[in-house]
Amino acid sequence: MLTRPSILRRIEEAFLLAAVLFLYQHLHYSWLLFALLFLAPDLFMLGYLLNPRIGATTYNLVHTLWLPIALLFAGYLLHWPSAPAIALIWIAHIALDRLLGFGLKYPTFFKDTHLQHIP
Repeated sequence: MLTRPSILRRIEEAFLLAAVLFLYQHLHYSWLLFALLFLAPDLFMLGYLLNPRIGATTYNLVHTLWLPIALLFAGYLLHWPSAPAIALIWIAHIALDRLLGFGLKYPTFFKDTHLQHIP
């Protein structure tokens, strides 16, 4: 198994998703907020209506971990109570996407990702 990166990657994302969900529950954040915002990052797929390059750029911008992690830290430092909840929802979305095999997009076609070509 240690020589099968695709399996290792999915296990890693499953653990990240589980950790985020546990932390979200432990901090007593709203599950209604979670349900409302969970698919919000996918709205950035609308860039594909313009062209694949813009679509890939906007999609990739919100499907990398650095922005929600920055929001998590900024919320902590600035004492913004909603920021950690939003950041954890965002991280959960990214982890589930990657667990399901949806990766960052290449500017060629929506189904060309860094993890695989989606059939």
